[in-house]
Amino acid sequence: MKIREITAKQIIVKSRLPDADYVVNPYTGCEFGCLYCYASFMGRFVNETVDNWGKYVYVKTNAVRLFDKEIGSLPTKNASIFLSSVTDPYQGVESKYRLTRGILEVIARKRYKEPVEILTKSSMVLRDIDILKQIPDITVGMTVTTTDDKLSRLLEVRATAASMRINTLKRLNEEGICTYAFVGPLLPHFRYKPELLDKLFASLVEAGVRDVYVEHVNLSEYIRKRLFDSLKDHPELQEAYMEAATESHRNALDKIVKEQLSKHGLKLKLNDVIYHHEWIKSK
Repeated sequence: MKIREITAKQIIVKSRLPDADYVVNPYTGCEFGCLYCYASFMGRFVNETVDNWGKYVYVKTNAVRLFDKEIGSLPTKNASIFLSSVTDPYQGVESKYRLTRGILEVIARKRYKEPVEILTKSSMVLRDIDILKQIPDITVGMTVTTTDDKLSRLLEVRATAASMRINTLKRLNEEGICTYAFVGPLLPHFRYKPELLDKLFASLVEAGVRDVYVEHVNLSEYIRKRLFDSLKDHPELQEAYMEAATESHRNALDKIVKEQLSKHGLKLKLNDVIYHHEWIKSK
């Protein structure tokens, strides 16, 4: 794993997400190396290729200092902050550099009252429960795509095991911290094995989760190549992913998702399953 320390010019960036005003990414790159990750395009900003995703992390060593300076210039009304949109704020290097914790400490110290949201795949977030409890409006999201740790290891190469993520959500809820699950990508084979999605949603509810985002897999060309090459020894999964790039697949899976959400009493954030228009094909 290549780790490089860099100096950032800006750390709080205007968001393009539908439900966040600003995003903060303390790192560029992500050592988890998830096969389906859309954020691999970020390599172009640090002269890394898409194929090298998961093999490098650039650490913005001045992130906390910048954040402390920039947060003071944000509008005070309804300026929500999201960590992180194109990296994981709790990947392994966070244990050394503690940039995410430092940013949260600034938020807590300033008693920032607007919504703050974290999205991660790592149980390391539990380290910061003490700080999270000091932030007036904090929500922690955990990406959970399956209950199958073996499949999770295949697709989410170095991320915390799926079962540990579900346990992390349970612990956060027990500590009184607001949570949600991000089921993204929605694994295409759930269309043919809806009982697996049923099991996933049931596990989330058991962990105390009430809200979920659900997103179809992004099969843009740069993702598709990496994903299909990695799945060549798993033809049944590869076939399901190939089928996922069709409107008929999306519609069929949407129906299953909504039936399962209703069954388990889960609330769908944004009121719809997210998908990426640019690569959906008609069929």
